[in-house]
Amino acid sequence: MRLRRFGAATRNEPGPQGRVTARPAGDRRIMETRPPIPRAILVGVQVAGVDDVAHAASIEELGLLVKTLGCEVVGMISQKRDEIDGATVLGKGRLEDLAAITGGTGVVGSTAIQRKSKARGRFDDADGKKPTASQVESDSETQPKPEFVIVDQEISPNQARNLERATGAQVLDRTGVIVEIFRRHAHSREAKLQVEMARLKYMPPRLRESSAGGERQQGYGAGESDLELNRRKIRDRIAELKEQLDDIQRDNDQRRSARRNELRVALVGYTNAGKSSLMRALTGSKVLVADKLFATLDTTVRALQPETKPRVLVSDTVGFIKNLPHDLVASFRSTLAEALEASLLLFVVDASDPTYESQLKVSRNVLREIGAEVVPSRLLLNKIDRVSEADRAALRAKHPDAILLSATSSEDVAALRETIIGVFEAAMVEDQLVLPYAKQGMLSDIYEKARVLSEDYDITGRIIRVRALPGAIAHLRRALAAS
Repeated sequence: MRLRRFGAATRNEPGPQGRVTARPAGDRRIMETRPPIPRAILVGVQVAGVDDVAHAASIEELGLLVKTLGCEVVGMISQKRDEIDGATVLGKGRLEDLAAITGGTGVVGSTAIQRKSKARGRFDDADGKKPTASQVESDSETQPKPEFVIVDQEISPNQARNLERATGAQVLDRTGVIVEIFRRHAHSREAKLQVEMARLKYMPPRLRESSAGGERQQGYGAGESDLELNRRKIRDRIAELKEQLDDIQRDNDQRRSARRNELRVALVGYTNAGKSSLMRALTGSKVLVADKLFATLDTTVRALQPETKPRVLVSDTVGFIKNLPHDLVASFRSTLAEALEASLLLFVVDASDPTYESQLKVSRNVLREIGAEVVPSRLLLNKIDRVSEADRAALRAKHPDAILLSATSSEDVAALRETIIGVFEAAMVEDQLVLPYAKQGMLSDIYEKARVLSEDYDITGRIIRVRALPGAIAHLRRALAAS
């Protein structure tokens, strides 16, 4: 099995770019050597139908993904082609340029020994540096060669192997980078299981026979080669993960069912559009806010603050991205169910990004895939403080129904809160409930699911005038009849 994965960093390993630092430990200072940051070069192919702006934005996004992974981008190779080369992604000339940067031979059939850089396994603890935009040439002849080649497309295992032979570097495609980022950012048990399943589905085509030549196994699994045995183990593990996720799904369905008649808002949109910042501003919760892609993988549900009657629940969902691997979408289907079952979707878009329209299209496509396009929605053009006045006017003209705001502005957040309340208020109806004296224990449930307008009393019990969603009133009537 020759699929390499990122290992944990060793904090005291020396390296050509190692930094020696000191820190207090009691009365003495401990000297430690920090490992060098792994270096990577990006590869992009601009195929027919992709304009210069979209291609540049995709490469820039890939650079942010690589930074999130903990690697320093030291160069970029780009080529315009009618289609991606089926064997090596790049044409012969550009492949030779890439090999010159990485120290490879540029020949696919080369048996050149690949460098055994220890930095290959140091993503886990490395801090990323700001990506550069250098074209073709690496920083300096004296600098270490890039250990990674990152391709801005999903490539086949054969293409990856050919690139590795020609460049002497480890090759990852866009999907591999995203899967690895998801693996590191998953915190809840559900998210970890989801990411592991997606990663295992990504691995089998990329497994290779060991250098021993695929010897047959003895005992259990006899007759299988190493490769066949590894693939069977992966299939078994995927089946096991599916059973565990099904159990979690049933628990989640029960929790969501209990909230079904509550007012629920789901923040959805492209990764790094500012959903978590908006979540924190609307609910006062201490959710993670980071200038990194996929900082949030676990759905968080909190009440809108100041709390309303009936209360409004706000959920922050996993971000989307262009070419999000299908297996990741499938794996996170239960997480995205928060959007499917919401009363209102707020599409959060980074208005300062020149490609915001394509990002919005990606978000809508993913939600359409899970059937959430029927949920009422509003468009939020976030980070408007980074947009010029002229561009704001153009945005208003193009999206007259959109809400322009900045999650860092308390006035904008307060206005959004009133808009959310107004949307739900318009859907509410007034009705009257009779709460018998013998069932006063249900009073708190009524106050939680409806706004109580007045209370009166007669010989049968409390006469309560309420305002709520029709579904919530129907739920209360059923509970009163059954209790």
